[in-house]
Amino acid sequence: MKIEVKKSSVLFIVTALIILSAPQNAVGQGEKKHIREGNREYARNNFQDSEISYRRATEKNKSSADAIFNTGDALYKQKKYDEAGSQFSESSKMINEKAKQSASFYNLGNSLLMSNKISESIEAYKNSLKLDPGNLEAKYNLAYAQDLLKQQQEKQKQQQQGQDDQQNDQNRNEKEEDENKEDKNQDNDQGNQQEQQNQ
Repeated sequence: MKIEVKKSSVLFIVTALIILSAPQNAVGQGEKKHIREGNREYARNNFQDSEISYRRATEKNKSSADAIFNTGDALYKQKKYDEAGSQFSESSKMINEKAKQSASFYNLGNSLLMSNKISESIEAYKNSLKLDPGNLEAKYNLAYAQDLLKQQQEKQKQQQQGQDDQQNDQNRNEKEEDENKEDKNQDNDQGNQQEQQNQ
């Protein structure tokens, strides 16, 4: 037994699929359009305008890791490091491709470093290098951040030592003052006793 499919049925199915997928394609095209606009503005160093375009792309497709990553780049260029870090952190969770995920962690590390969150930046650089061990910039920035952390810790240690020394000096001065008072009191007591004996 042979089943015949009429051409009109196939045409109906194909037409239905096209109609159903059209809104998704329009969303995808809108997202890509805004990303391209953002890229043009970014290339012109119009970082605020590029941010706006990337955010519009994100509105079209909330799961667009590229739009989120690019928004982070635009924010970073505007020196909005905390906001940029949030974007890179979010994109690193959404991306499955190792190279792009490594780039997200690397940029997150840069954002954290610029926000003076040195320990967190070190972790981000390490995560970047786990995914792309050959990234020389991440290696350099990791070493730089580790040196900064070491300097910061030494400075804190010196400050603590200075505070401890100051406290010890203060305690020593107070002790000497107390001893001087006791010596004066003893001298006065002895003087009073001699006066009483003389009388």
